Amino acid sequence: MEIQNDQQTLSANDTQTILSRLASRLSCRDFDGSRIAREELLLMLSDALEAPSSCNQQHWHFIIVDDPQQLARAAELAGGNPHFRTCSALVYLCFQKGWTHDNFSVVQGVAAAGYHLMLSAHLRGYHAIWNAGIGDPEGVRAMLDLPSVFDCQGAIALGRAHPDAPARKPPRRPLNSVVSFQTFERPENTIYPVENANTYPFHAVSRDSNPYAQWDPTQWSWAQLADYRAWSVWAKSPLNGVYTSRRQGEASERELDLIPSLPTEAKVAELMPWGGTSTVTLARRLPLDASLTVVELHENNLHFIQDRLPREGITHSVEGALFSGTSLPFATQSVDLVVIAQSLEHMADPAAILREVRRVLRNEGHLVLSVRNRASRYGAEWARSEARGQVPLQGPFTPIGPKRLQQLLCANFEVEELHGIGQSAGGDSEVLKEGLDRFRRRIIALRASPA
Repeated sequence: MEIQNDQQTLSANDTQTILSRLASRLSCRDFDGSRIAREELLLMLSDALEAPSSCNQQHWHFIIVDDPQQLARAAELAGGNPHFRTCSALVYLCFQKGWTHDNFSVVQGVAAAGYHLMLSAHLRGYHAIWNAGIGDPEGVRAMLDLPSVFDCQGAIALGRAHPDAPARKPPRRPLNSVVSFQTFERPENTIYPVENANTYPFHAVSRDSNPYAQWDPTQWSWAQLADYRAWSVWAKSPLNGVYTSRRQGEASERELDLIPSLPTEAKVAELMPWGGTSTVTLARRLPLDASLTVVELHENNLHFIQDRLPREGITHSVEGALFSGTSLPFATQSVDLVVIAQSLEHMADPAAILREVRRVLRNEGHLVLSVRNRASRYGAEWARSEARGQVPLQGPFTPIGPKRLQQLLCANFEVEELHGIGQSAGGDSEVLKEGLDRFRRRIIALRASPA
């Protein structure tokens, strides 16, 4: 039997044009709130059904939510996905359980259809974003009236991008770092530390429970920390208000209350702010004649922060610089203020960095430092539950207790003022300036001068 092949061979130019168009797809978290006709949505879903499916079973189901009230409900359930409110439609990716086959092949098929849907939207001039985090599973199940034999593995938000939405596509890893021939080969800095074990069964790992996660950053190399943070910083677009923490609340402001009066044209440095949330708060505090340099481990972090700051209304000029090993890119005794906002506990060698801070600070300069307190109620909660899950996107960390903090500081700094911030495990920003109870608060914040 002869099989007819109706595929047409494209020219090299046509092929490259199509592939370049597909490669320009990027995730959008800032939609304009306009509607998409249901006929258009159905055309995109029809395209999605052309994706491969294990054994051609097609055990997928797609639930389109386009009612504004339902979208608002979906946003409430998702918590950290406000774009659920402003997208035109959410397409929930569902599959029938009991036919997962080996290696989650049915789930793979739903994922393939989801990506096909996003490409269809992209080619039709719409924007999309894939969301694995859709919120409370039972709440979503109830909202969708999803039978127990079906499950939901995510949702794709579709719509038109807001005119001011970020247009930079998140960077991709170099090809030679993720591809090898015949056998496994990968750069060491892209393989992250884990706890020693004989095996690492996939089914034993989840976001909330990962017995193999290595939370101690001193067990990571600086190169591994740089690599981990460099790509995950783009887990969200650099929008106004992104990466704010409900646990932190107003505590960032209280930490920066420790900033002293600065000299004219002060030189300020902030170390490892990752997504730049603390940079926004700091920049708003500085005199207009002060210069601010953000020092990070990887240029991707700097690009993200530089994209974000104008969206936050920051007009202050902010420079970016990279660590060179553990060396700071400043001349000796050239900096008036160094700010380390809850990032010391993310460092592979915090003692070395503090020695460097002492080197670059002027004799009359200051260090403003805050850490999450291991000896607090939060520290106990971290050890009991948080640290048993997956390492967060900003990298591994271990809260630092008062004694350890004193050991780190004593050789190079004299503490001028110390505050305990936040009594509960999260949310409040009450400040305690005196007494031993300061050392049991969620955050220890201090101002120190060179010894």
